[in-house]
Amino acid sequence: MQLLKDRIKKDGKIRAGNVLKVDSFLNHQMDIELFGEIGKEFKKRFADCEVTKILTIEASGIGIACVAAQYFEVPVVFAKKNQTKNIAGDVYTGKVESFTHGRVYDIIVAKEFLKAEDKVLIIDDFLANGNALLGLAKLVKDAGASLVGAGIVIEKGFQEGGALVRASGVRVESLAIIESMNEDSGVVFRD
Repeated sequence: MQLLKDRIKKDGKIRAGNVLKVDSFLNHQMDIELFGEIGKEFKKRFADCEVTKILTIEASGIGIACVAAQYFEVPVVFAKKNQTKNIAGDVYTGKVESFTHGRVYDIIVAKEFLKAEDKVLIIDDFLANGNALLGLAKLVKDAGASLVGAGIVIEKGFQEGGALVRASGVRVESLAIIESMNEDSGVVFRD
């Protein structure tokens, strides 16, 4: 998606440790017009799939998932990273390690919002090591639901996550795949 790649080159900031900061338009301050184009692109790429729910993980994926859900006309469910008093009753749980935060989270989705008859599309902002995506896929499997695929805004193609998730059988559609990046030469995208 050229519009996204251009925005990453213009406003993305590369930091040590393979960190790409896109917080001025994607995951802190959100460019809703760009999100609309991202949502349209996900709808186009998954046009061959019936989708009844979009699943994401808090927090950065929520905004993107909500805008994308408008094009699919389905609800969004997000996995919480902490148990709260608002989640009562039975839950699906899993563990995910965050590349960005360098810690392991227990993720939780109430069983009432993820059913066996659901056809789930996972939407997330980044794919690096694949842990979040595999953790979300496990929740879908635990629910007995069907996972139709995963829509990723930015994939770090130089990390193992994309290959790992695809090898597990998940269809992954990434809008921008970064082949390499460093502070001197910037971002190089995979064609």
